[in-house]
Amino acid sequence: MTLTAPAKIELKSVKKSFGSKIVLDGVDIRIDPGKSLVIIGGSGSGKSVTLKCILGLITPDSGTISIDGQPVQHGGHTGRDSLMQKFGMLFQGAALFDSLKVWENVAFGLIHAQKKPKSEARDIAVEKLRRVGLAPSVADLFPAELSGGMQKRVGLARAIATNPEIIFFDEPTTGLDPIMADVINDLIVENVRELGATTLSITHDMHSARKIADHIAMIYEGRIIWHGPVDALDHSGNPYVDQFIHGRADGPITKNASFKAA
Repeated sequence: MTLTAPAKIELKSVKKSFGSKIVLDGVDIRIDPGKSLVIIGGSGSGKSVTLKCILGLITPDSGTISIDGQPVQHGGHTGRDSLMQKFGMLFQGAALFDSLKVWENVAFGLIHAQKKPKSEARDIAVEKLRRVGLAPSVADLFPAELSGGMQKRVGLARAIATNPEIIFFDEPTTGLDPIMADVINDLIVENVRELGATTLSITHDMHSARKIADHIAMIYEGRIIWHGPVDALDHSGNPYVDQFIHGRADGPITKNASFKAA
């Protein structure tokens, strides 16, 4: 008898409403270890809420979320710190601390979560900056002195600094020109492969999704309406997916589509 390894991340029948607005209506997701899943969908479809539920920033109304087969406990601190140390995240817009130097941004988790000495943390930060194509001289600059593309690279360096098992990417190419966006996509693929990390990304950028994903899932009106390998995306047979990936105004997705009322 062959035992199936537990998923790295698994959501079963996850629901979340805000007042009368149903945001998640029974989301089911499974990501196996070392795989990359990208969730696509329009604004207000539930992508960000899904991510926040996994991170524990939002408590689902029902359903289960598991990491390595262990249920994530919301609303308490038991085991929360050890769970969070498995995660790294590249935020939309990089979300760097303006008052901290670049190396201090990259080393933030190393210093505050892993309690590493600052000298050791700085050495690690400089190495991670190198891995995303930034020179050691950048380490002592402040975020305001960097271009948008460089800030995004620093955000990626911070995301991988603690060698996390799981990395979340929130609209990783937003605000970047096409060339820099492709550079960031390449860096994501390269660094995730080196770490062997499991990744979950949310994006509107279909070029990015195709490049960084092993599998793609589309969320619409709070449900996963299609899930498959990235090379099956153009042959999904799903009219909602087809309309979204080709950016067509005409189709089953209307411009007024949003959350459902409970």
